[in-house]
Amino acid sequence: MSKYRTIKGLALVASLAFSPAAFAETFVTVGTGGQTGVYFVVGQSICKLVNRGQSKHNIKCTAPSTGGSVANLNAIKAGDMDMGVAQSDWQYHAYNGTSKFEEQGANKDLRAVFSVHPEPFTVVARSDSGVATFDDLKGKRVNIGNPGSGQRGTMEVLMNAKGWSNGDFALASELKSAEQSQALCDNKVDAIVFTVGHPNGSIKEATTSCDAKVIPVTGAEVDKLIGDNAYYAAATIPGGMYNGTDADTQTFGVGATFVSSNKVDEETIYQIVKAVFDNFDRFKGLHPAFANLKPENMITNNLSAPLHDGAARYYKEKGWM
Repeated sequence: MSKYRTIKGLALVASLAFSPAAFAETFVTVGTGGQTGVYFVVGQSICKLVNRGQSKHNIKCTAPSTGGSVANLNAIKAGDMDMGVAQSDWQYHAYNGTSKFEEQGANKDLRAVFSVHPEPFTVVARSDSGVATFDDLKGKRVNIGNPGSGQRGTMEVLMNAKGWSNGDFALASELKSAEQSQALCDNKVDAIVFTVGHPNGSIKEATTSCDAKVIPVTGAEVDKLIGDNAYYAAATIPGGMYNGTDADTQTFGVGATFVSSNKVDEETIYQIVKAVFDNFDRFKGLHPAFANLKPENMITNNLSAPLHDGAARYYKEKGWM
């Protein structure tokens, strides 16, 4: 064997040893929400972009449907999921150990990665239900959402602010977001609630399958929630977006955020953030709710937990912070 072939062979072995393909594959799981919600699209979209670059970083991403914000935050704390989508209010409470997280305590390992779309708290009622305002829900059949979901959590916050309990409704059902539109149109409930980005497929289903309309959520209690909590803001659902609702609808809402834990290594988060922002136009095209996203807002708005080191590394490289 010639000296040239030996050197060439050693060089080939060395190049393979240090190529991405030579390293073990890293599997990451992203908690999302119901399959008709935007959270599911967020997780699927992130994983789609990550998996497109798998040959470069050897990260394989999956994003199963889950119970939503609170469930995702609990799963991240338990180490059952690496990342997840969560409402900005529940990110705050999880990090600080308040509200639903008071008993289990603060999760100081929680880390913010970026925020996504705004999420107005949305109430949809059958037109024959007699519901024209949020206060009209008393005595009606209302789907308040499944335990562990952001919609349920926000509904309970507003109910507490008003001094309501489940007993104030004729029925307080706990259907998942994927089930509630059909229940509304089957006349099993009078109204449904959803904390979600717009336009939303589930709300479109409800307002096209039966005569239903979006209901405003306003008043002194809502104003106080916005004034007392930085993670809430006034929100508007544009008129004409859904059948039966021609005028803008005033409500309040939160922001969808993408979170992880400091137990997930810096390089993994760096590569996931890079996959999203290096392909940002593609990401924005994956759902109408992403259309107006801007990187400068996504790395500052609605983030209560500290930024993950991997995310901060990418943003500093881009000169965004």
